[in-house]
Amino acid sequence: MSFKSLGLSEPLLKAISKKGHTTPSTIQEKAIPFILEGKDILASAQTGTGKTAAFALPMLQVLSGGETLRKRPVRALILTPTRELAAQVMEEVKDYSSFLDLRSHVIFGGVNAAPQIRALRQGVDILVATPGRLLDLHQQKAFSLANIEILVLDEADRMLDMGFLRDIKKILALMPAQRQNLLFSATFSKDIKQFANTFLKHPVMVEAAPQNTAAEKVDQKVYKTNKSKKTALITKLISDGNWEQVLVFTRTKHGANRLSQKLEKSGITSAAIHGNKSQGARTKALAGFKKGNLRVLVATDIAARGLDIPLLPHVINYELPNVPEDYVHRIGRTGRAGASGQAISLVSVDENEHVRGIEKLLGESLEKEILDGFEPTENLQEVLQKKADNKAQHRGGGRKSASSKTRSGFNRRRN
Repeated sequence: MSFKSLGLSEPLLKAISKKGHTTPSTIQEKAIPFILEGKDILASAQTGTGKTAAFALPMLQVLSGGETLRKRPVRALILTPTRELAAQVMEEVKDYSSFLDLRSHVIFGGVNAAPQIRALRQGVDILVATPGRLLDLHQQKAFSLANIEILVLDEADRMLDMGFLRDIKKILALMPAQRQNLLFSATFSKDIKQFANTFLKHPVMVEAAPQNTAAEKVDQKVYKTNKSKKTALITKLISDGNWEQVLVFTRTKHGANRLSQKLEKSGITSAAIHGNKSQGARTKALAGFKKGNLRVLVATDIAARGLDIPLLPHVINYELPNVPEDYVHRIGRTGRAGASGQAISLVSVDENEHVRGIEKLLGESLEKEILDGFEPTENLQEVLQKKADNKAQHRGGGRKSASSKTRSGFNRRRN
């Protein structure tokens, strides 16, 4: 199948060709015709499946076929959970609309709002935004959502995870009831289906791949060790393997900082990205990683969501996520575009339960290995007791633990 056979216009085909794409991906093939027909879509597509083009191309065609209004009110809104994803989506929208008379702009928190307000007041057809900044600027009357024809919720599952449901409901209430809705999510969870039912009208369900399947070309391995030996083990693996471009996941922002600093001390160039970093620092770290100036990028799940790093060879789970589906999202960042990749997890005794959950979700056992000098010697009770003691110590010091602050609170401020 070709892009032309999907019914796309000449200016879009020209832009697609300029980007070097020849054939549509599965999600593009399945979603584009329905979107061009004006139908609401509930689509399941993981990172790396070409989902941005799946909604951007038909959206641009629909908008370019309509009348260009003199003041250019916002006619299409793309909501994303993170700044990085918003910037990435904006880049693709600009590329695909390069031969069309359509204006697009991106707004997100963490940067000065004044240039964003100026651009909005000059008129924008397509707006890419994170929920928090969108509501802030709407309150300042920088733009109106009264003319919205198409709404896209990208990575809707992550938006719900991050506590944006209330914000999204507020945003939905600001738009005309008569519009086309496109919801893209990595999974069709119960919460997503429930949420989708509140505003999608007779949606077509589109799936790019079987749910929760790990990338086929990803070689997955578990190294069992002590929690205290993980830093030494990750340093050995990266150094001995002479690995370049390694994306490492930690559970917490402090953990990301600590690990990045320790890797730097071991002579491995590294940077951490998470919600406490300024947008400038995050952009600089990602650019350095893509160019090869940094060997390792240490990230939390939320900061890494939407990062577009082509041909990433290695993903390491320094700590496993609490939710098995997040493991699938993480390792899906390697083995993309037909390339092979490696996903390694460093697992201490208290994470064995997480491994079982992942294996149950994948329907297969993960290969396990123990390296000489890194044998696991801790027992579960010791590890759990140490965790409890640390928590008690933090509380005693008058510091709030991360769990005492809601996830939604962190992320609403962050975006």
